Amino acid sequence: MKRIKILAISFFTAGFTMMSCNDDFVNTKPLDAVSESAVWSDAALTDAFVTNLYGGFGNGGFDEQMLASLTDETMFTHPGRGITTITEARSNPADNGWINGTLAWANMYSRIRACNLAIQNLEKPQFNDPTLVNRLMGEAKFMRAYYYHQLVRYYGGVPIVDKAYTLDDPDLLAERKSYEECINFIVKDCDEAAKLLDGRTMAAGRATKAAALALKARNLLYAASDLHDMTTAKAKSPTLAAYAKAEILGYTSGNRSERWQKAKDAAKAVLDLAGLGYQVSLTAPATKEDATNNYMNIALARNGGEKDLILGRYFINAKQENGGRQGLFNGPNGYHNWAGNTPIQLMIDDYEMMDGTKFDWNKPEHAANPYQNRDPRMYASILYDGANWKPRTADVATKDPANQIQTGSYEVTNASGAKVQYFGLDTRQSSVEDWNGSYTGYYVRKFIDPNPSIVDQNSWQQIPWPFLRYTEAIFNYAEACIELGQDAEARTWLNKIRFRSGMPALTESGDALRERYRNERRIEMFLEEQRFHDTRRWMIADKTLARKANGITVIGKLKTGKTMSLYKYDPTSYDYTYKVFEIDPGKENRAWLDKMYYLPIHRDEMNRNNKLVQNPGY
Repeated sequence: MKRIKILAISFFTAGFTMMSCNDDFVNTKPLDAVSESAVWSDAALTDAFVTNLYGGFGNGGFDEQMLASLTDETMFTHPGRGITTITEARSNPADNGWINGTLAWANMYSRIRACNLAIQNLEKPQFNDPTLVNRLMGEAKFMRAYYYHQLVRYYGGVPIVDKAYTLDDPDLLAERKSYEECINFIVKDCDEAAKLLDGRTMAAGRATKAAALALKARNLLYAASDLHDMTTAKAKSPTLAAYAKAEILGYTSGNRSERWQKAKDAAKAVLDLAGLGYQVSLTAPATKEDATNNYMNIALARNGGEKDLILGRYFINAKQENGGRQGLFNGPNGYHNWAGNTPIQLMIDDYEMMDGTKFDWNKPEHAANPYQNRDPRMYASILYDGANWKPRTADVATKDPANQIQTGSYEVTNASGAKVQYFGLDTRQSSVEDWNGSYTGYYVRKFIDPNPSIVDQNSWQQIPWPFLRYTEAIFNYAEACIELGQDAEARTWLNKIRFRSGMPALTESGDALRERYRNERRIEMFLEEQRFHDTRRWMIADKTLARKANGITVIGKLKTGKTMSLYKYDPTSYDYTYKVFEIDPGKENRAWLDKMYYLPIHRDEMNRNNKLVQNPGY
């Protein structure tokens, strides 16, 4: 498959003066740069410039630190990275906490300037290839919309800059626009991009009509949500109610039902596109095995699952980028991996039983076997105690020939037949890189290539990061239907995802359906940077993100008369007990303050631009 390559290109010549030098030498063109005029008069160089606009994607969400660890999905294992500044609601203008480069204020505006430069020059092209010009214009407008989308969903309304500033501009400062103006600007760019890219076959990783429509749908869904309807937001939050510039955060007038209708129509436009979607025509739940494979195929973008991916950030082994190191970043320490973002028990508990009922620790049959008969997506997403996984590395293989995750402590028998305690290979008491062990008793499986040859820190994988998925468009459509009171239509589409996942149909209506939908979205979109925004726009973060991170203690005791010299998971030989515990407050002490609905604008940006106003609560 042809994949986009991110190129670096310099657009400005270096000028200098030397006395008593040969004129030819002074006029020599630099060998490592291309003049700006040359870029826009050469079709290939213009194409390269537009290709470089995608550089702001970074690794997508596949960095060592993931947005999931700022939510009730996972926690970050290693200290000192700024994660707890946000999870403990300590973020402030002097110390924002961890902020990925894909959403950093200055980085996004740098990318927006490049988009504006491309758009300005493509409006009056200096080469004769209308087909290429239209395609590049469509990509540039999509990328500008995407970068503004990143700013707006983290910060609220921002300055809209639709031209590339030069040193001749009398005023380089701009004030924040209203949230409504920003959404309108993004939607307009998306509409124009979709029109320009219509009917074009694009390389994987580049903008398409589908991507433009999906981005539009996401923005309109956010715009209709509680956080951005200021009447609703003020009623739910005294911090937001006291903010003098409400229009920066959301809509202060207009009809909210109309906003939901726009969100519904935009999402349906994506659903109506041909050639998208994976296993969404089932009329009954898939088997557990098929359902697990369905979810893995989507996450790995393989075996047909790539049809669910509308826009991804692709990685190739020939160019070893950190986005290809999820196995290392998140895998178990017993495989010489780093256990960076580890699922917390709150996430595990929200996977339903296969019959569609809630998992409940108060039910003895659930507490005794917490990993049996659960939503098949759990088995494709989570590595838990006793889960089958890859063969261990050569230096560890003899300790675990069964290739099972070991996150507990177990009795084994020594040479004299006495029972002794053995700590699993994937714990913080392991004989293998104990400092990289999970605090929660879980590891991520989703997005990690199951290929047994890709196992340690010397391995790279080629799994794309999903920016936009067809499944998200289904969720966006269903949510808008629910808010418009069209429950039957919402269930029809949600059950397409349920059946693909091996789960029974939803039958609820009203508030109950809304709650089932929100949990369904949580499970399906695990690790995909949805939860951070969903909990905020629904304004439920005080009930979800404020909860303490927790984990599981697993203890295996040998049954009477049983012996085991080399541990393996075996319910016929062991009695297992499972106990939930809260993470030590010294490691992470989660809290919520309503100021965290938005990130603060860093004080350096405030000092650079005296027209900016800060977000509420900072």
